[in-house]
Amino acid sequence: MSKRGHIIKEVDPGSIASQLELEPGDAVLSIDGHELEDIFDYEYYRNSESILMLVKKKNGEEWELEIENQYEDLGITFENGLMSEYRSCRNQCIFCFIDQMPPGMRETLYFKDDDSRLSFLQGNYVTLTNMSDHDMERIIKFKLAPINISVHTTNPALRCKMLHNRFAGEALDKIRILYEAKVPMNGQIVLCKGVNDGAELERTIRDLSGYLPYMESVSVVPVGISKYRDGLYPMQPVTKKDAKAVLDIVERWQKKLYETHGCHFIHASDEFYIMAGLPLPEESRYDGYIQLENGVGMLRLLEEEIRAALKDMEGDGRTGEISIATGRLAAPFIEKHARLIQEKFPGRVIHIYPITNVFFGEQITVAGLITGQDLIGQLKGQILGDRLLLPECMFRSGEEVFLDDLSRQDVQKALQVQVDIVKSSGQDFVQAVLGPVEENEASYEGYELKEI
Repeated sequence: MSKRGHIIKEVDPGSIASQLELEPGDAVLSIDGHELEDIFDYEYYRNSESILMLVKKKNGEEWELEIENQYEDLGITFENGLMSEYRSCRNQCIFCFIDQMPPGMRETLYFKDDDSRLSFLQGNYVTLTNMSDHDMERIIKFKLAPINISVHTTNPALRCKMLHNRFAGEALDKIRILYEAKVPMNGQIVLCKGVNDGAELERTIRDLSGYLPYMESVSVVPVGISKYRDGLYPMQPVTKKDAKAVLDIVERWQKKLYETHGCHFIHASDEFYIMAGLPLPEESRYDGYIQLENGVGMLRLLEEEIRAALKDMEGDGRTGEISIATGRLAAPFIEKHARLIQEKFPGRVIHIYPITNVFFGEQITVAGLITGQDLIGQLKGQILGDRLLLPECMFRSGEEVFLDDLSRQDVQKALQVQVDIVKSSGQDFVQAVLGPVEENEASYEGYELKEI
């Protein structure tokens, strides 16, 4: 904790903190005599029927406040949302996408986090190599869950190689400690061809399934390979044959584990099915879309939501012409979904434009890594209609800015068309196709590059 305590940035009007005359610039020193290490200490100790909070006012006075909060939020926002410095990654993973970024981009895009606290707050995946015994004790004490773990392999020697960290193998012991403490977990495997596939993937699934039911799910995602890999590990792209081999392993284990545990546990991301040229699994195989944030079941869920939204709608004669731009990976599915809408609303003309990722390289096919300059370069001169729809994942979280710092307004100006940002649900997709997106309804919860 800072010697100044934790500085208050904002106080919600009408909140308990406001009634106590706390204000921005004041500092929280302790609760019930406990100094606060970070946001988890604050949430843990303030979550009580009655607390004694020590506060240092801006003028230097110290106030002891007895608060009967009945478990209510106090209405305080701190200058540092984590109430502590972010922990950077100590690994040099052979597949790290941040190492594949071109020079000259904004500084924040090069920060690699490996902070277990962000796993609980934002769903980030962490390697456990940055966690001390004290961190583990706090997770268990505070009953924090779930923790999302970048496992990649359960072979200790191979994990040391993949993370380029001689302690990475030992860190696997923390999974067992969390399991014994009954802490819910999710796992992730970034599949690298010739490294952790085949027999190694079999081993990893077998080992992690031994932590059921507290290891609730594991996803397998293909490594992302940009064109900026000079001097890095010689990574090979996953082929159609490779994707089929991965799915053979995953689906065999799904069947086995469903019979013994009642869940499918191991899930392949949508990319593997697209690369293999195979249909997506039925909805029931996604176990409630537990690994959605890793791209597992996103396309299936979108289709189910679109069908549900259209079922309750009456077709009419409305007309109009729009365009949709997305990554090459999802484009065939977006085309299919657009045609579902046109069956009920034949007056809607919809153009689908798959965008090739020139900026990062053509092997990057997801929508979330498309830049503004690639959009402009490939859409200029195309028929765009009255509006251009872009998925929210193309934009920086909370902003209207692409990875290359071009803005939505820049794209609108260059292409001379209104650009609407579409949220991720099928209902939002249908509404966006049929009518303009209201400015105050767009959430813009887009990308955040994270160490995986």
